[in-house]
Amino acid sequence: MSLRFTVLASGSQGNASLVQAGDFGVLIDCGLGPRTLATRLERAELSWQHVNAMLLTHTHSDHWRERTLFRLSQLGIPLYCHSGHHGSLAMSEAFALLKSSNLVRPFQTKKCLQLTRTLCCYPLRVRHDSGYTFGFRFEGGAEAFGPSSSLAYLADLGTWDADLAEAAADVELLALEFNHDVEMERSSGRMPYLIKRILGDRGHLSNVQAAEFLKEVLKRSSPGRLRRVVQLHLSQDCNCPNMAAEAARSALAEAESGAEVFTAGQHDTSPCFPLSSNGFRPFSQRRTKTRASRSKTSMLLHPNLPGFDLD
Repeated sequence: MSLRFTVLASGSQGNASLVQAGDFGVLIDCGLGPRTLATRLERAELSWQHVNAMLLTHTHSDHWRERTLFRLSQLGIPLYCHSGHHGSLAMSEAFALLKSSNLVRPFQTKKCLQLTRTLCCYPLRVRHDSGYTFGFRFEGGAEAFGPSSSLAYLADLGTWDADLAEAAADVELLALEFNHDVEMERSSGRMPYLIKRILGDRGHLSNVQAAEFLKEVLKRSSPGRLRRVVQLHLSQDCNCPNMAAEAARSALAEAESGAEVFTAGQHDTSPCFPLSSNGFRPFSQRRTKTRASRSKTSMLLHPNLPGFDLD
């Protein structure tokens, strides 16, 4: 089954994206109020009727809104989150209402979350200063080992390792954080603690870090498999779209990839990006190879991006 991906908002003021597999829509985060979210969906010729589930990446306030969780409960839309999120959401009345209505559903790291018969989501834990934080890999296929389309969503992470690059390999669309330019961040005039946080291993990816990750993903992917890079979570003060896009295009050119680049924004809905179903080795098979060759791949890290063990 082919997938479709739309960014509804991306940035420090609120984040939300939609993955669609046939008639089933999965909202990634709900960092906008319900009315604003409805407006963004309308721009994409969609509505709340196209949302059948929500996935939470982490509990920072730009990734969920109380009123939007209430809207989920009103519509009977289940919220999928990790058990590690429950403590941070304990004071939320809307979250309590979702729980009492049996609308809070669990997921586990790297375990297939079977959202529909043909749509599987693999949560991928990443390093960020919000405790449990996740990216996602989606695969849509007619059957477990049949022709599939795939995409990966990775934002709000301060570093990466070889396992994460392997988990994002052979996707057709990679939605990836390009948060800041390091020199702009250092000269921004922000409080020193904030600069240190953003540049730290539990902060956000710079343009350079994201470009290095993109190159590592391409090394592990079949030639021509990646068709599009969607840039996420750009800083309004410490980055600019042209700089971020150039960093991605340079990485793609070095890898001789013809993938296109789109830079998502805070206030605009992206186009709907359709993916094809042309077959590839599913993530369940990729993991077997990764475990078998971990000793060989564990050192394939960018020298300035220390790895981490989050299993």
